[in-house]
Amino acid sequence: MSTAFSWAPLLRRSVGFDRFNDLFESLDGNEATGSYPPYNVERHGEDHYRIVIAAAGMQEQDLDVQVENGVLTVTGKARTVSDQSITYLHQGIARREFQLFFRLADHIEVSGANLSHGLLSIDLARHVPEEAKPRRIPISPRQDVIEGGKA
Repeated sequence: MSTAFSWAPLLRRSVGFDRFNDLFESLDGNEATGSYPPYNVERHGEDHYRIVIAAAGMQEQDLDVQVENGVLTVTGKARTVSDQSITYLHQGIARREFQLFFRLADHIEVSGANLSHGLLSIDLARHVPEEAKPRRIPISPRQDVIEGGKA
């Protein structure tokens, strides 16, 4: 039985924005990697979003963030600790490898990423070009004669 949350009831009225909705559905559907690492999806205003991934014990050189063909890929490589003097009595901080995929909607761009206090934050922004923005079409009264033919 799937425990995935369905966004369908919330997104019924969003005709023409299917790929934007896929961003949220794909965030909910990373079944291949399970629930590791945990992450949040935040909305900061109308066109700004942030994905925050728990990357405990990792450093910048352990993480890779790439965008290719509208897919954001976040990879974490496990580092081996070379300190032989450490004996773990309990090791609860996972430093295992992971790979997360997020399909980005049209006009969504990654504007930056940073690692602070064990949290990898990836900032996303929606930049819709003028020609893709909705525009109002004026309605004029019906004319009896259509150019090039009869009404």
